Amino acid sequence: MKNDVSVLLFFIDGLGIGTRGPHNPLDNLDESAPLAVFQNEEPARFLDGIVVPTDPCLGVPGRPQSASGQATILTGVNAPAEIGYHKQGFPNQALRDVILAHSIFRQLSEAGVAPITFANAYGRPFFVERPRWVSATTTAVEAAGLNFRTMDDVKAGAAVFADYTNRYLIEKGEDLPEQTEEEAAVVLASLVAQHRFTLYEFFTTDKVGHTQDMAKARVVLASLARFIRELLKRLDLERTAVILTSDHGNIEDLTTRNHTLHQVPTIVWGAHRERIAARIQTLADITPAIVSELLHR
Repeated sequence: MKNDVSVLLFFIDGLGIGTRGPHNPLDNLDESAPLAVFQNEEPARFLDGIVVPTDPCLGVPGRPQSASGQATILTGVNAPAEIGYHKQGFPNQALRDVILAHSIFRQLSEAGVAPITFANAYGRPFFVERPRWVSATTTAVEAAGLNFRTMDDVKAGAAVFADYTNRYLIEKGEDLPEQTEEEAAVVLASLVAQHRFTLYEFFTTDKVGHTQDMAKARVVLASLARFIRELLKRLDLERTAVILTSDHGNIEDLTTRNHTLHQVPTIVWGAHRERIAARIQTLADITPAIVSELLHR
């Protein structure tokens, strides 16, 4: 594995490229770099990352939505075009079929790329009684028959929860210590170092965007930016490519509870960043770029 590039796909739900102004919590938030990307401005480079404004609309009318956008990111299939509309929330059967057939985990597994993993841990209720609706990421992991990480993995420093601070879990009664951005970065960096491909999912941005809570949005974005900075410091960027992307805009415009029509930022750091960035124009290009990189095409 020493001579092979590894890839981290860092997925952030609901982060678009907005305009400057009091409606955008990223504006004038010093701690927001590397997430502060604005329309009609030359994107700032952070640790030599390359920013690619990326199309989440995919030629389908309407506002981009989570289920179809995430399905597209995780498969390389234009999921909204496949089903004829942007699907919100969780994948329906048509989207699940697309994900099960084309999941990035399945593509990599069948091509012999290993080890691969989903870094997120699942709470105990998921294993006790499977929820009726499951996310695109859950479906993508299941498509390759991979194991899910648990609360025991979080305790052992072998998984990161979607809320990497663990505060949500603590509020739900889990016996866990609160975690700093630096501590969470250490755990995720360790997982990335052990795998050829790692996916990490963060969705608090979309939840906060829907509340239109400016104060909370600034706190969440500043914390997320610190987490990303600390993570990048701890990765071997000579042999690791980091691809950060989102499924649709939301938190960058708090004048509305709806998703936006804005492009989303795909940011590429580390190994072969120019080559990877050059492959990406829409959300449908993310998985093909990763698969090509890991298969040395």
